[in-house]
Amino acid sequence: MITKGQKINDRYEIIKTLGEGGMANVYLAKDVILDRNVAIKILRGDLAGDEKFVRRFQREALSASSLSHPNIVEMYDVGEDNGTYYIVMEYVPGMTLKQLIKKRGSLSLSEAIDIMLQITDGITDAHDSYIIHRDLKPQNILVKENGEIKITDFGIAMALNSTQLTQTNSVMGSVHYLPPEQASGKGATIKSDIYSMGILFYELLTGKLPFKGENAVEIALKHMKNDIPSVRSMNDSIPQSVENIILRATAKNPKNRYETAKEMHDDLLTCLNEDRLNEKKYEFTYPEHADDSEKKQAIIENGQIEEPKKIEVKEDDSFEGEQTKNTWIWILSAIFIFIVLILVVIFIIYPKITQVPDVVIPNVAGMTVQKAEETLRKKGFTISNEDPEKISSEDIEEGLIVKTSPSIGRKVKKGASIKLYQSIGNTVYEIEDYTGKNYIEVRTILTSQYGLNVVIDKKDVGDEKEYDEQEIIGQDLEVGTKVAKGTRITLYIPNVVDEYPNFVDEEWTLEEIQNFCDEYGVNVTFVPKQTDEYPENKIISQSRAAKTTIVKGATLKIVYAVKYQDSNTEDTTDDTTN
Repeated sequence: MITKGQKINDRYEIIKTLGEGGMANVYLAKDVILDRNVAIKILRGDLAGDEKFVRRFQREALSASSLSHPNIVEMYDVGEDNGTYYIVMEYVPGMTLKQLIKKRGSLSLSEAIDIMLQITDGITDAHDSYIIHRDLKPQNILVKENGEIKITDFGIAMALNSTQLTQTNSVMGSVHYLPPEQASGKGATIKSDIYSMGILFYELLTGKLPFKGENAVEIALKHMKNDIPSVRSMNDSIPQSVENIILRATAKNPKNRYETAKEMHDDLLTCLNEDRLNEKKYEFTYPEHADDSEKKQAIIENGQIEEPKKIEVKEDDSFEGEQTKNTWIWILSAIFIFIVLILVVIFIIYPKITQVPDVVIPNVAGMTVQKAEETLRKKGFTISNEDPEKISSEDIEEGLIVKTSPSIGRKVKKGASIKLYQSIGNTVYEIEDYTGKNYIEVRTILTSQYGLNVVIDKKDVGDEKEYDEQEIIGQDLEVGTKVAKGTRITLYIPNVVDEYPNFVDEEWTLEEIQNFCDEYGVNVTFVPKQTDEYPENKIISQSRAAKTTIVKGATLKIVYAVKYQDSNTEDTTDDTTN
C-alpha cells in the first residue's frame, strides 16, 4: 500500500492520491532530485505479478517516452522498486475530459472542435512515430485551466490484452470507445485510434455515449453492428460538415474511415467554413456490414435463387445431323471473331487514335500573372479564374504566382483548366479587437484558420465591472497589426478565483468577512445602519450577490445593523439617572 511521505526508488516522495483505476493508481509526488512535482502511476498488485504484462508494459512505456508534443503528457521515467512497477510523468494540474463532460454536459461547438484539433494533432505525432494509443477515452485526456489538452496513458494502453474485456472497470470504460475490429479480436491500427476519436467527438457534442449496455460484451457488439446515432437529430444547429467528420471517423469498415489522424485534423480545420456548412451527408464508399458475396450466398442457401438447369443435347448419328452441327459451329465462330474485332476497335484502337496527350504543368511559381497565363496557354491549357485567388506566402513576393491547381509538375490532359494562386506576401491576417469575446472561440479561429500561435494568460482586474471567466479583457497586439503565420499573440482573461458566499443568510460575522476578503484580495467597506429591526452587527446586505465570481482587487460593501440612537436618548438617560 502506498502512503503519504513514502519514497519510490528513493527519489519520488508521495504527496497525495490523484486518482484510482482498475489498472493503476496515480499519485502526486515530488522528484527530490530535480525539485519538481510529478505524477507517478503505480501498477495494481495483480497486474504487477503478471511477468508477461510487466515486460510488455515497460517496453511500450519506454517507446512512448520518446514522444515530445505539447498535447501529449511527457514521460520522464519507467522503473521498478521492490516489486512496485511505476511510470513517472509530467504533472498536469486540472481535470480529465470525462470530469469536464460530467460537469458541463455537452460542450459548445467551438469548444469541442478546439479540443478535437488538439487531440488529433497529438495523435498525428504519435502515429508518425509508429505508436498507436489503443485506449483513447476522455478519462485518458487531461484539461488544463487554460484549455490546453494533454493525452496520457500510451504505455498502459499498448500493454493491455484484449482478453481483459470484462475483468476491470478500466476496460469497461474503454469499451465505450472500442473500434469494431478490436471488438472482434483483430489487431489495432492507426484507424482504430481514429474510430475512438470519432466517438470522443460525439460525446463532446452531445454529452452522451452512443452505445450503452449492461456489460462490456453487449456494448462491444453494438459497436460492431449498430450505426452511430445522428448528432444532428439531437441538436439541429450542428452543421452537416461536423456530423460528416463523426460518420467518417466511426465507420464500421476501416476502409471508409480517414486514412490518417492528420486527414481528420485537416477536416476539422475547415468544417466551419461557410462553403462546407451545408455539404451533403457523407456516403460510405465500401460496404459497412456483410459484403455482397455473403448476402448472395445467404440468399442461395435460403433457396431464393435457382441454379441454372442443364440443357440436354441428343446425339444424331446421321450425316445430315453432323453437317448441320458443323455449319452452326462455323457460324458461331464467325460471330465470335466479329465481336472480338469490334471490341478491339472500341477499346484499343479508337482510344489511341482519339487520345488526348498528357502534358506536365510547367513551373509558373514566381512569375507575374500575365507571364504565367501566357506560359500555360502555350502548353495548351486554359485558365479557370480570370482573377487569381489571393493567398499568403513566406517565399513568394507579393503579386507573383505561388502555385496552381492541379499542382505544378503534375501530368494532366492537354486543354485542362488550371487555377492560379497569387501571393499577397507574408501577411495572413490583420489583428482585430477581441476584448469582450469568448477566448475559446477566438483561439479556435486564429489557430485553425490563420495559423497564429495563441497564448492565454490570466490578468488581475479591478472592480469596474464583473467579467465572465472566459471573457477576453486584453491583448498584447494592437488592432490593425498585420501578422504572418506563426505570429504569437497573447489574450488576457480575468484572474477568477472563487464565488461570493451568502453573508446575509449564513450568519457571517464582521471579523469573518474581513478575513475572507483579505484571503481573496477583495477591498471591503463596512457601512453601519441604525435600526431596531435586526440584532446588533447582523449583516443586512452585500453589494455583490452570492454565487457571483470573485475578482481580485474588486470592492465589496457590507451593510450591518447598529442600535438605533434617538436624538433625545442622552437627555432621557440623564433624567432617569438623576
